[in-house]
Amino acid sequence: MLFARNNTQGTPGERPERDFHFVLEGLQPNASGAMDGTLSGRLDVRNTGELWRRLHRVAGKSGPILLRLNVSKLEYVDASGLALFTELEEVLRSKGGKLELVGMRLELRRALDQFLVQSRAVAVPRSHGNILERIGRGTQRFFHDVRDLVGFVGLFASGFGQALRRPTSIRWRDFWLNCETVGANAVLIIMLIGFLMGLIISFQSAMPLRMFGAEIYVARLLGLSMVRELGPLVTAIILAGRSGASFAAELGTMKINEELNALNTMGLDPVRLLVVPRMLAAMCMTPLLTMVFILFSLVGGAVVMLSLGYPLVSYINQVTLSVGVGDLVNGLFKSLVFSVLVGGIGCVRGLQTGQGAWAVGAATTSAVVSGIVLIAVMDGIFAVLYYVFHY
Repeated sequence: MLFARNNTQGTPGERPERDFHFVLEGLQPNASGAMDGTLSGRLDVRNTGELWRRLHRVAGKSGPILLRLNVSKLEYVDASGLALFTELEEVLRSKGGKLELVGMRLELRRALDQFLVQSRAVAVPRSHGNILERIGRGTQRFFHDVRDLVGFVGLFASGFGQALRRPTSIRWRDFWLNCETVGANAVLIIMLIGFLMGLIISFQSAMPLRMFGAEIYVARLLGLSMVRELGPLVTAIILAGRSGASFAAELGTMKINEELNALNTMGLDPVRLLVVPRMLAAMCMTPLLTMVFILFSLVGGAVVMLSLGYPLVSYINQVTLSVGVGDLVNGLFKSLVFSVLVGGIGCVRGLQTGQGAWAVGAATTSAVVSGIVLIAVMDGIFAVLYYVFHY
C-alpha cells in the first residue's frame, strides 16, 4: 500500500465523524514495465492534493511511463479529482507515456468527458510551434469561421422565411426594443459624427480649392462622397462597434448562462426567437441612420460654405445638381447590405461564445473586428461594381 488516509478523530464527547478517504494500492511496475495501481474510496478537494504530489513524482520520472490505475472501487470523485486525472494524462503524454483508467463507471466517464470539454473550452489558447504551425492553425480557424457563417446564413434564411409566412411568430416586442437600441439610441452619435465629418471634409477641401477660386465645388464633392461612400460606410462602422458588439455580448451571455440550451430543450428555435428580431431591427434602422448621417454631414458642409460667404441657396443647388436619386438608392442599398453583415457577425460571434468569463469579451471583440473587416471588403466590392456598371 502506497498511501492511505482515514481520519476518524473527533472532539471529546462527540461521535467520531469519518472524513472522506481514499486508498492507493500497488503502483508497482509489472513484467511489461507498466505501473499498476488501484484507487478506492472517495476523492475530494481535501485529500486530492497529497495524491496529486505522489502521482506526479511517479509521472516525473525519466522516460515514458504507462500508468494504469484501476478506479472501479472509487465511490466519489469531485472536480479536483477529475483535474488530477486530466493533468496527469497531459504530463505523461508530454513524456511519451500514457494514463489508463481501468474499470471506470459510466457516470465517472461522463463526468470526466464533460470536464475535459469544459477545460478545453476555457483554456486560453497559447501560440506554440513554428510559423507554419501558426499559419495552419489560423487557416483552420478561418475555414471554421466561414463554415459557421455559411451555416448561420442558412439558419437565418430559414427562420426569416418562417417569420414571413407566419408574422405572428416574430416576437414584435423584442423587435421594437432592438429598434430602439439600434436606431433611436444611436441617433445622437450619428448626428454628431456626421456633422463633424461634413464640417471637417468641407473645410479641408475648401482651402486647396480656394487657390483656384473653386470653393463652390466643395458642395458637389461633399454630396457625392457622403451619399455614395462615407455615409453608408461610417454608419456601418459605428453600428459594428455599437450594435454588433451588443448582439454578441447579449447572445454570448445567454449561452454561458445555458439559456440557449434551455430554449432547445423546450423545443424553441434560438435563431428564430433571438436572432431574427435583432437582424430585422438592424436591417430597418441602418438605412434610416445612414440618411440621418448624410443629412447632418451636409449641414456641416453648409456651415463651412456660409462662413466662406456663399449663400445657402447656391450650396443647395450644387448638392442637388451633383447627387441624384440613383446615388441615394445605391448608398441606401449599401447600408442595407452592411446592416446584414453587422447584425449577422454579431449574432454568429455570440452563438460561438465559449465558456468562461473571458469568452464574452473575446466574442465581442471578434464581432467588432470581423464586422469592420467584412464591411471594408464589401465596400471595395461595391466600388468595383459601381465602376464597372456606370463607367
